[in-house]
Amino acid sequence: MAKKATKSGKLKARELERALYQEFKANARKQLNPKQLQRKLQVKNSKDAIQAALDKLVSSGKVKVNDQFRYQIAEKARSNGDGGKRSTDFAEGLVDMTRSGAGYVIMDGDASDIYVPQARMNNAQDGDKVKVRYWTPGGRRKPEGEVVEVLERSVTHFVGTLKIHDKYAEVVVDGPGGKELSVAVHRSELLEAKNGEKVVVKITDWELNRYKQISGQITAVLGEPGTSNIEMQAILINNGFQITFPEDVLAESEALPGEITPQEINIRRDMREVTTFTIDPLTAKDFDDALSIQHLEDGQIEIGVHIADVSHYVKPGSALDKEAADRTTSVYLVDRVCPMLPERISNELCSLRPNEDKLTFSAIFKFHPKSFKVTDRWFGRTVIHSNRRFTYEEAQEVLNTGQGDFVDELDLMDRIADKLRKRRFKEGSIDFNTNEVRFKLDDEGKPISVYVKERIDTNMLIEDFMLLANREVAGFIKKKEERLKTNIPFVYRVHDEPDMDKVAELAKFALALGYEMDLTSPKSVTKSYNALLSKADEDPMVKMLSPIAIRTMSKAVYTTQNIGHYGLGFDNYSHFTSPIRRYADVLVHRLLAANLEKGSLYKANGEKLEEECKHISAQERKATTAERESIKYKQTEYMLDHVGDEFTGVINGLADFGVFIEVVENFVEGMISYDKMDEAYDLSAGKLYITGKKSGKKLKMGDLVRVKIEDVDLDRRRIDMSLVEVLQVHGVEKVEKKTRSRRRKS
Repeated sequence: MAKKATKSGKLKARELERALYQEFKANARKQLNPKQLQRKLQVKNSKDAIQAALDKLVSSGKVKVNDQFRYQIAEKARSNGDGGKRSTDFAEGLVDMTRSGAGYVIMDGDASDIYVPQARMNNAQDGDKVKVRYWTPGGRRKPEGEVVEVLERSVTHFVGTLKIHDKYAEVVVDGPGGKELSVAVHRSELLEAKNGEKVVVKITDWELNRYKQISGQITAVLGEPGTSNIEMQAILINNGFQITFPEDVLAESEALPGEITPQEINIRRDMREVTTFTIDPLTAKDFDDALSIQHLEDGQIEIGVHIADVSHYVKPGSALDKEAADRTTSVYLVDRVCPMLPERISNELCSLRPNEDKLTFSAIFKFHPKSFKVTDRWFGRTVIHSNRRFTYEEAQEVLNTGQGDFVDELDLMDRIADKLRKRRFKEGSIDFNTNEVRFKLDDEGKPISVYVKERIDTNMLIEDFMLLANREVAGFIKKKEERLKTNIPFVYRVHDEPDMDKVAELAKFALALGYEMDLTSPKSVTKSYNALLSKADEDPMVKMLSPIAIRTMSKAVYTTQNIGHYGLGFDNYSHFTSPIRRYADVLVHRLLAANLEKGSLYKANGEKLEEECKHISAQERKATTAERESIKYKQTEYMLDHVGDEFTGVINGLADFGVFIEVVENFVEGMISYDKMDEAYDLSAGKLYITGKKSGKKLKMGDLVRVKIEDVDLDRRRIDMSLVEVLQVHGVEKVEKKTRSRRRKS
């Protein structure tokens, strides 16, 4: 491994050069920028010193640099003369499985992941931590590999269909790419489940028996397949989330005292007399954040961001804490929430309900009355009394009409939030404003309409004050580190710079649509993203680029290594504002509280904290997958009643096997296979457009078409369409006119 810095934090020039080279040798596959290298070596050498050392390594031929100024060990140094064609190495990482059943093994900070074909997955599942043997095939940059060992299983329980045979029984679980997972179970331990019913099975042995099955035990019987309720439960369980809490966890939560003692109030800042309210979605049951506002005698404005004090109730080492640390997040499906904490905490003790005294952990800011700049900040435990519970729509109505409860307070907060937002974008935040699909469900959970959540001013008002609190909390710890000249392990929310190879591909795509991106620096890339995304509402073709732009980005993760948050443009960022639903925030509350007192210094075990961060990040990815699967299921379920109907859609993807369409009316996605088009088409090399072989007409992303729903397969979550007509108009307004005229004709 590379030599670490001395107490002074700096290495001499030759030592720095050797340390950098050793780091490259130890991480032969990685492409690293100077900032990442500085973090890995934990050195205090200046950027210029690191750059000078890198330049020497490049000139000596030991290290190479690409167009995006990422550095990597040279092939001849890495492979010792074999050209890097088949030299094998071993690595550890997490499996990110594709729909086909193949996967990518992802390592921390790696520029390129290891591709593993389905045949070489060796029973590894999505999210598993694995050891992989890898190599770089000749003529290809991307490494390939095979899983040689599963180090840690991501999921141990699955939902599958019980099949009872004459001499044995099995639970069949659907896997990616249509590959089924067969789990052998004892016929004497079926819990009275019937053939064909859905059951929960716990894997007891992952080794394949002679019938190519793994072994398991049925733990619960869900019932007849096909109901939405069972499918939603299956989505949760198959992604590793338990749908019930253990008895000891529930008992511990029920035993927590509901009353706030005078002694507890005495050790907190009492803010019960300050105007305070919550703003949340209409359907919210847990209110974990509130805002307060008051005018101070010196003319300044004080705004408090008050967060439910979960860490007061959930103590380290308790059954509640262990369960929350295992789950790490609440999971939000279309029709339900799988909570991180029992309802006794999330919906009662820690919910900041109106007209009740509540314990909170607060970030309180003073603002200049004219510039709206933060002049001072305070962090600590408080007690509050919410005066009013607003929905987002109710608060927006007050802002729009200038009438209603706390109209002056809401108006002032909105103006301050607007100023915070403008400063944030000026300093480098990227505005990824993506569509959030929502459903209106009937009493049985069946979708009766699909719509996109409208983003209104009050949404952004809350968002900007939460961002401020998260940023300032992280900044407090960094300033304390600088003041005391010591490292304080902390939970940061970080977002690395984008993969410049992917950005370059996006730029080619955008250029083909008439938009030029500036890729000369990370700052210019940010400006290009915002310029591109700002045109999404005007140009349907650009709107189709938004998801592609997001995919060029690194995934935001939790870590103790603070590299900043590229997407937000923040040097320091954490998560402080949602401890009811995120365990990372619980950890942040504990670490912040331990470092607040003057003269205090609390240093957690950095290695243990980093492991917790990795687990939380992995759970977050699984929760995101579950949420997407539930949306896809409900979208497909909604379209069951529309087979044979026609819709206007927009082309949002082109592939070798067909054209992907998003229905304008309800944002449901389906596919037209090429044999369902109006003529044969050729796909361009860059998959930017298709060309009709007879007519020569070109269809590209963003073009509008009329489609017919041919088939809906709920089990496979698939919607098949056929092309009815190419609409030679663009823009939603024209689409609506076209649709209305069709209705009049019919």
